[in-house]
Amino acid sequence: MTWNWQKSDWPHFTWDKAPLIKCEAHFLLEAGVFAGTVKHLLPNDREQLTVEAMSTEAVTTSKIEGEILDRASVQSSIGRQFGFTVDKRRVKPAEQGIAEMMVDLYRNFAEPLSDKMLFAWNKMLLQGRHDLREIGRYRTGPEPMQVVSGAMHDPKVHFEAPPSSAMPREMKTFINWFNRTAPNGREPLPSLTRAGIAHLYFVSIHPFEDGNGRIARALSEKALAQSLNQPTLTALAATILIRRNAYYNALAAANKRIEITPWLAWFADTALEAQRRTIAHVEFLIQKTRLLDRLRGELNDRQKKALLRMLREGPAGFKGGLSAANYATITGASPATTTRDLADMVDKGALIRVGERRHARYHVAIVDGR
Repeated sequence: MTWNWQKSDWPHFTWDKAPLIKCEAHFLLEAGVFAGTVKHLLPNDREQLTVEAMSTEAVTTSKIEGEILDRASVQSSIGRQFGFTVDKRRVKPAEQGIAEMMVDLYRNFAEPLSDKMLFAWNKMLLQGRHDLREIGRYRTGPEPMQVVSGAMHDPKVHFEAPPSSAMPREMKTFINWFNRTAPNGREPLPSLTRAGIAHLYFVSIHPFEDGNGRIARALSEKALAQSLNQPTLTALAATILIRRNAYYNALAAANKRIEITPWLAWFADTALEAQRRTIAHVEFLIQKTRLLDRLRGELNDRQKKALLRMLREGPAGFKGGLSAANYATITGASPATTTRDLADMVDKGALIRVGERRHARYHVAIVDGR
């Protein structure tokens, strides 16, 4: 089998621009909507959005690779680095490392890409790892770098990257391409196109012993942020996680060819969905603030505790809605008190009830204003 990097015209990818024109225009339009919506957030909500969005990306980009992180620890680390929180939660190396990388990406998105930046990201990501020979530098081992699955005696090779001896040359070419195609570069590319190519190009080289997928997604975020001249806070990894099987299939198809229109179309659609999810979250924070302001002094301590717990679930809310049993678990209320509290919250416009009696479920009374 011939991989993309073995083609005679590597790494000169080709694609049809026509299917991407509307996507590119829509991305820029929605970016303006996002910027305008964020302006309506109170400072505390803006801080909350930043920490939540970055921690969600950190946790989900790791989960794509099968690594499960503690979300609260990641949030704590990010919040401390920004000076938003001063809690003393103990954070493990994996959570600390991904948090450091996300903050560095946020703060330095406009900086040109360099070996130094990539090495630093790899070191951050792999904090606490003792099973790897090479951290913070490109791989040098003689064995092939392969993405495989299946049994040890009958592995399925999904991809084989260029040999380690080619890393200095390949990465010099990649970094030059990334900086050359930036908005202020000699050969600027449209936002989604450049972000999609950066992801595919980087994982095709697979320059590190580990962490390549997470860094590839970070490079896509960096490219998008540079195109907008501001951090995007786009839920890219979170959306890819939802579409994980399609993501792997799209990459598997793209790593065998130089013509990459299908990959770019898939990536653009995913990035737009990620952008919509981010805007929905901002609007949720605005509606949440209005709801809490309206209900100030109207709810008892049990009701406030339950409502705040529901709001922590974000725009999607409790899966299937809050039940009376959920309310009792959260608040410790008796069945009779639970019934009275929930009915009162519906009357005061804090919750919306769907269904009756034991089938009743409750949702936060926040209406999508888009």
